[in-house]
Amino acid sequence: MATLKLLLGAAILGVLVLVAIKVIPPYFSNYELEDAIKTEALNATYSTRSEDDVRDAVIKQARNYDIALTPKQVHVSRLGGFGSGSLNIEVDYSVPIDLPGYSTTIEFHPATKNKGVY
Repeated sequence: MATLKLLLGAAILGVLVLVAIKVIPPYFSNYELEDAIKTEALNATYSTRSEDDVRDAVIKQARNYDIALTPKQVHVSRLGGFGSGSLNIEVDYSVPIDLPGYSTTIEFHPATKNKGVY
């Protein structure tokens, strides 16, 4: 009986480790992307870069975190002038998770808004 409990406990622990190995990296990458788009919004609010330039910079940053984005997945909008308006960046993407016997998709929607000082 003790051997059966030990095997069952080891199997449950193994499954939890496998799930953690598959699920934690996409969440960590999303956290890093959120930080990158916040920084990008802060810098772009006070620069004269166009919305397309900001979009390209976000896509490039996402590649650093192994997130494949297309221009349709990154929405950049500027309200007002440079330095006095606000800049919104919204990203929508999903990551497929394949576990033995089960597959799912995790949806991520990082976004940020930065307002100018004036």
